[in-house]
Amino acid sequence: MKLSKSVGATLALAAAPTLALAANHREAPITALDHKADITDVYAFRSYPAGPEPKVTLILGVDPLLEPANGPTLFPFDPDILYEIKVDNNNDARADVTFQFQFQTEFRAPGLFTAVAGFQDGASEPGGGPIVVPPQIDTFQSAGLNLRQTYTVTMVKNGGSTPILNAGGAPFFAVPGNAGPRTMDYPALFGLGTYVLRNGISVFAGTTDDAFWIDLGAAFDTANFRTLGSGVPGVLTATEDAANSNFASDTVSGYAVNHIAIEVPVRLLTRTGNVEPSNSTAATIGVWATTSRRAVTLRFSPFPSTNFGDWRQIQRMGNPLINELLVGIGFKDRFSMDQPRNDSQFQNFFLDPPIARVVEALYGGALSIPAPPRLDLLPLVTYAAPIAAPGTPAGPIADLLRLNTGVAPTNPATASRLGLLAGDGAGFPNGRRVFDDVTDITLRVGVGGVLAAPFPGYDPNVNGRLGDGVNVNDAPYLTTFPYVAFGPDGRNRRHIDPGEPGGGPIS
Repeated sequence: MKLSKSVGATLALAAAPTLALAANHREAPITALDHKADITDVYAFRSYPAGPEPKVTLILGVDPLLEPANGPTLFPFDPDILYEIKVDNNNDARADVTFQFQFQTEFRAPGLFTAVAGFQDGASEPGGGPIVVPPQIDTFQSAGLNLRQTYTVTMVKNGGSTPILNAGGAPFFAVPGNAGPRTMDYPALFGLGTYVLRNGISVFAGTTDDAFWIDLGAAFDTANFRTLGSGVPGVLTATEDAANSNFASDTVSGYAVNHIAIEVPVRLLTRTGNVEPSNSTAATIGVWATTSRRAVTLRFSPFPSTNFGDWRQIQRMGNPLINELLVGIGFKDRFSMDQPRNDSQFQNFFLDPPIARVVEALYGGALSIPAPPRLDLLPLVTYAAPIAAPGTPAGPIADLLRLNTGVAPTNPATASRLGLLAGDGAGFPNGRRVFDDVTDITLRVGVGGVLAAPFPGYDPNVNGRLGDGVNVNDAPYLTTFPYVAFGPDGRNRRHIDPGEPGGGPIS
């Protein structure tokens, strides 16, 4: 079927976010060489439990697959990067509200060999000499917190910049990586590093559990998903689909990531300045995040580097992920550094998504995919129902994570990992919560074509049950801000592998 140029441009990005098999963990050449600027995930959802004033939580993850045991620096944020979370509230794929985060690093004991050190009440040299090991770290003032980071938060809106300040002008401290139970009381630091401010805004930054989960090895062995109870690779039984447990290995288990989170009143994000009902054309926003560096960096060893010039974007992300599997490798860097409003230029990669046909071919006739044009995917890349209210201006094709801020949050006890597909209107692709199973959702929507059903060859027990067998995260999420789980500690972290309990079969 020949598509018109306009329809092709529309479909190109429509297919993109729905075919992701993972989040953005090292997907482009530029970020494979610049891990600190690599965005792993973006989350945007109505905060729960619902309070007297509706709020939205925005989370940016960077620096993927951090091994918690890998000292001595414990992966701090990069002071040379500008981290931004951006919001479009008037349907033009341009930022109307931006939250900027910048970090500063200090070495409080430059002669110490590691970023952190601690032991009970401290340890002295034998015979009553001076203390050589400081007490366990339980505050940001603890002597053993050698590498300490602070950060600033700025809101850019209506052409003006407003600093978001801590009470009394005190600094915001970033929670360090979890070195282990001897060295630090990580939960105490996590609590102290969660700032609830008087203006209704909360902020957090720190090294935590990687909130994403997937059988990444199976996905990138040319979609070689495990054969589970159905007997068909990558297809779950009804019992497996309903289980809050894993039948395959979570490749990301035991790894950490750097998260930045901010919770703000809904009224700060909508173009009207009000909390709009879900049927309002002003209720839906588009969210994405970026990392940027100065245009010029000069290194004069052994002195610190010098940076100057305009900020230049390194990476961006909206939906989970379109860059890793759909954009040609020679174009991934350009996609990373371009703006969402220009996304129609990548249409040739998405007119007839090759990965959908690859998966269809691998199933040898057991799976049929929808024929193009994939009009069922338009709501994912424009402001359209069922996410946006009918009548909302569609705007340009753009990779934005769209969130209808008028949809009330679902109680986590009754929420579904499958979000909108399971009738849970507060879940992906209406925004994205930390516990939304975007792998299974995108497989079923992008490859399975459940939004286009029924179509010739559609089988709800195949198309509607595609999945990698990883249903839940390896660590329990918090149910209050910042919602992510505590970081695994370096001494006792656990990576779950195929062939062991909870890791699923090898074959």
